[in-house]
Amino acid sequence: MDRLNQCSGYESGIGMSRRSFYQRFGAGLGAVALSELMKSPASAADAIPHFAPKAKRVIYLFQSGGPSQMDTLDHKPLLKKLQGQELPDEIRRGQRLTAMSGNQASLPLAGSPFEFKQYGDSGHWISSVMPHLATVADELAIINSVHTEAINHGPGVTYLQTGSQFPGRPSMGAWLQYGLGAENENLPAFVVLVTKGKGGQPLVSRLWGSGFLPSKYQGVRFRSGGEPVLYLNNPAGLDADSRARMLAKLKELHELELEREGDPEIESRIAQYELARRMQQSIPEATNTADEPAEVFDLYGKDSKNPGSYAANCLLARRLAERGVRFIQLYHQGWDQHGGIESGLKRQCGETDQPTAALIKDLRRRGLLDDTLVVWGGEFGRTNYCQGKFVRNFGRDHHPRCFSVFFAGGGVKAGVRFGKSDDYCYNIAENGVHIHDLQATILHLLGIDHLRLTFKHQGRWYRLTDVRGKVIDGIVS
Repeated sequence: MDRLNQCSGYESGIGMSRRSFYQRFGAGLGAVALSELMKSPASAADAIPHFAPKAKRVIYLFQSGGPSQMDTLDHKPLLKKLQGQELPDEIRRGQRLTAMSGNQASLPLAGSPFEFKQYGDSGHWISSVMPHLATVADELAIINSVHTEAINHGPGVTYLQTGSQFPGRPSMGAWLQYGLGAENENLPAFVVLVTKGKGGQPLVSRLWGSGFLPSKYQGVRFRSGGEPVLYLNNPAGLDADSRARMLAKLKELHELELEREGDPEIESRIAQYELARRMQQSIPEATNTADEPAEVFDLYGKDSKNPGSYAANCLLARRLAERGVRFIQLYHQGWDQHGGIESGLKRQCGETDQPTAALIKDLRRRGLLDDTLVVWGGEFGRTNYCQGKFVRNFGRDHHPRCFSVFFAGGGVKAGVRFGKSDDYCYNIAENGVHIHDLQATILHLLGIDHLRLTFKHQGRWYRLTDVRGKVIDGIVS
């Protein structure tokens, strides 16, 4: 405290109070900080995109809860042949198990209750629980060798979305908006859609937050109903002209505050108010699907007329993509089948299979798929053994060592399968793909070198892929 008093003038007799000290010098320090921020390698000076992009936008279909890979996209006939037998020690290799099945005395192998067939010229093996996806098999790049360190939902989802298992980092959509900006100044560059009425592990707003990036880069969640964005509409009794005058005066006040304080967050606040004013016109038009012909609703399925459903959100994602939204994040909960794998997956795929395939078909026929990257997957996979006693409608525990994700469009090789899990679907057998590799590849397809999209925070340079990550060259066209 004595050193602070000396600096603020008490000891020297200048008579400057601590408050005056901070007011006089704080703005100058803030201006210096802002100047340094504007010179960071991720600003306009770094000429992003770093190279010609193959994709302009991303639609990320996140299946929250951990879909079972050997029941959907990774055919493992050996498991059915050995059904009920113990998981061999040489396959497990002493690796840790999650708390939910780690104390089981027995780990009986469990084959899929669903049949698999090969589809298209690609010969992709796809489960009978995904008949609609099978019709677009030749559009898919299926990766069967994704792995993660996370074994629980919260850290697992956070890892995929932010590059860290710990909260506080910017989400992928925030990084993309920070690096690439917006295509359409009248719509958010980063939109989040969550299927309404689904249970399961909670989805929290930090998953689409901006972390330590300026707040203007956070995702904007669209909700079902008459008010897609909360508090966007004018309050009752306030007409558009009055609102415009109020916002103009508010901008003047913010600019005065910015001049005095030098805080870059004030600039973010000004930008957000201006975007909100423009969105009052653009969002009702973008979210109103009444102008879609009947055959489009037939394509996406009966739920596509139900606002907030996964099918309706897939249709909305296409509308947002064609209007220039950079990153569209869909979340669909309910894939956490610790029990009832057969009935649970039938329910989940009944909600998601047709709309997912319809989105790919719709983008293709509108000429959008070539520059729109579609990503499908969850935070980890499921175990090849059943959780608890083996029963007909058994369940599976979390499994981080191998699981499946697919890409489509946006500069990806169509009809390829990359990576391989072992015959037991327990460990990686070939071409492992880490979470950061997925993220590096998504950035690469958008023309970004993941090593160069950085931000300095608390004395350290950060990036989405943290300290690792490599582009999956085998799926890039």
